[in-house]
Amino acid sequence: MKQHGADPVAEQAAEWFARVQDAPGDGALQAQLAQWLDAHPRHRAEYQLLAQLWQAADLVPRQRLEALCQADPVRQLPRRSAWRHALAAGIAVVALGLGWSGWQYQRLNVHEAYQTAPGERRQVELSDGSRLDLNGGTRLNVTFSAGQRQLELTAGEVMFTVAHDRDRPFVVHTEQGSVTVTGTRFDVRLEPQRTRVAVEQGSVRVQGAGDALAQLTAGQGSHIDSQGQVAPAYPVNAAALTAWRQGKLVFDNATLAEVVAEVSRYRAQPLRVAPGKVGALRLSSTFSVDDPDALLRALPSILPVAIRALEDGSSEIIAK
Repeated sequence: MKQHGADPVAEQAAEWFARVQDAPGDGALQAQLAQWLDAHPRHRAEYQLLAQLWQAADLVPRQRLEALCQADPVRQLPRRSAWRHALAAGIAVVALGLGWSGWQYQRLNVHEAYQTAPGERRQVELSDGSRLDLNGGTRLNVTFSAGQRQLELTAGEVMFTVAHDRDRPFVVHTEQGSVTVTGTRFDVRLEPQRTRVAVEQGSVRVQGAGDALAQLTAGQGSHIDSQGQVAPAYPVNAAALTAWRQGKLVFDNATLAEVVAEVSRYRAQPLRVAPGKVGALRLSSTFSVDDPDALLRALPSILPVAIRALEDGSSEIIAK
């Protein structure tokens, strides 16, 4: 059985937890802890695990915890606060009747589903320390086991900040294909006829039908079409593509049809472009996702178009 102390990150988390328990009112120590937690997703995940153990220990008599800690052959700790230090290091997990393998099982085996409403943005931290930014109208299923991390995106868009785990590849599946990484930062967007991928940091493998695949590094993107064909890597502005995380929509020489499709994701009522050449008009601008109607107010002064309100409450952009 792999013990908690064999992992350097887990050891660091235990040390930080013990120090904080001994000096809960030390503001400087809290600031240093915050820096360590923000340095890597795994830091926070390991520290939160210890916090869970600490809370669970309330169910175990103090004398029993002290006896377990004094019997530990690995660590010789001062009697003062010894039971607290040992608990922070994971030694007293035995007292909970689970053992380290039980806690590992809970962390490694995950079945969760996440969903956002149109216009909603949400941040999620997974059990492995990975962080997800979910755009509006997103549906995502997460399944972790001891040997793999599998996610299924059935709608919407997610920015993934993946905690490195060489033994458990992180795979995002869509209807058209999959994206595989071990640790990186990338965006996956499911569109009606394709899956779009953009890499901000690290590298990913985009897999389509059969042997179709592309290797992407930072600043590159690709997409998988409805037939499972994978486009060769091409340069992308990942910061602009994922500006929605900061509440912005950035368009750089985009067609009006593309702009309308994106803005519609954040509106309760649909926005349409009239058939014909109007959809091919080009636009470069920035709008707030929290005020999608700003586009309707600004468009007539930017392009030769007009806005027509329809009876069903939707709006249509027509040539002026």
